[in-house]
Amino acid sequence: MFSLFLFKVILSILVYLLNQRKRIDYFKDRYKIQLVMDNKNDNRQEKSELHPRNKHKNRYDFQSLINSCVDLKPFVQLNKFGNESIDFANADAVKMLNKALLMNFYNIVNWNIPDGYLCPPIPGRADYIHYVADVLAINNKGIVPTGSNIKCLDIGVGANCVYPIIGNGEYDWYFVGADIDKFAIESASKWIEKNANLKDAIELRLQLHPKNIFKGIIKENERFDITICNPPFHASLAEAQAGTLRKLNNLKHKKTEKPTLNFGGKNNELWCDGGEIKFIQNMIAESKLFANNCCWFSTLVSKESNLKGIYAALKQVKATTIKTIPMATGNKISRIVVWTFLTKEKQHLWYTIK
Repeated sequence: MFSLFLFKVILSILVYLLNQRKRIDYFKDRYKIQLVMDNKNDNRQEKSELHPRNKHKNRYDFQSLINSCVDLKPFVQLNKFGNESIDFANADAVKMLNKALLMNFYNIVNWNIPDGYLCPPIPGRADYIHYVADVLAINNKGIVPTGSNIKCLDIGVGANCVYPIIGNGEYDWYFVGADIDKFAIESASKWIEKNANLKDAIELRLQLHPKNIFKGIIKENERFDITICNPPFHASLAEAQAGTLRKLNNLKHKKTEKPTLNFGGKNNELWCDGGEIKFIQNMIAESKLFANNCCWFSTLVSKESNLKGIYAALKQVKATTIKTIPMATGNKISRIVVWTFLTKEKQHLWYTIK
């Protein structure tokens, strides 16, 4: 009896190790993630871990970016490898780089965000859009659907509106952006109106009840092809500040005492009660109420340890299909969790009905 028990234990361990090895091999092969980085990597011409359609796979061409946005020029300098770069610990430099990228790749003018608001890295945001585009292709004979009839809901759009800019620029999708921050909505509305290619492509809605996510935003009988969200990561302000200090210490290679946010971010953009896991679990519970309004729901998940609780929540609401898409930007590894309540048949009928 003991021998049989011991055999089962050893077999379980071997199966677990084999699955882990397969998972690592798949992740490395599919996304070409370099797990060990050294100095010579700074000379790579391509960021091979990004999505194949990501326009930002190659190293930044700062001369082209300066041609698009001359205000970037004072921030560009040679790094220790002799390559043009910026100081990514400098919030002003990061903001100007984003402005140049949006002008150069997406024809956006007058883009601006108020001081202190989140100024997200463009390559990673573009990756999210391209991966959810692949999800939409599943129900469209493997072809990524394009055009303004494709409707996407961005939860927590912020003052930067980066996801709608990229999604519209790449695929001509129509976006509804929702946020609980009235000032962020008002600020984004001003520069959107100044961009002819955006003013009829992005609609901003204020969430009047901060505890709600979809309720009060999705209208009766309104349909979305997919929802996206980059949820607050931290569970408290102190936790957010500690995370910022770690990031700055890594960027500057020296100890920093003051948590100055190089990528910005207001409280509601960085943390919420219960952190990422609680926010996503609430989103999942609420998504059930709009099961027929949205073909797919999705969210970024930064902490791998949160996946277990997320899968449990999805099981509880009886999601019919769940997908987890690994994603990596530089040395940051995250993932997208996608789910739907529609049967396979209804998924395939979605575009027929449209």
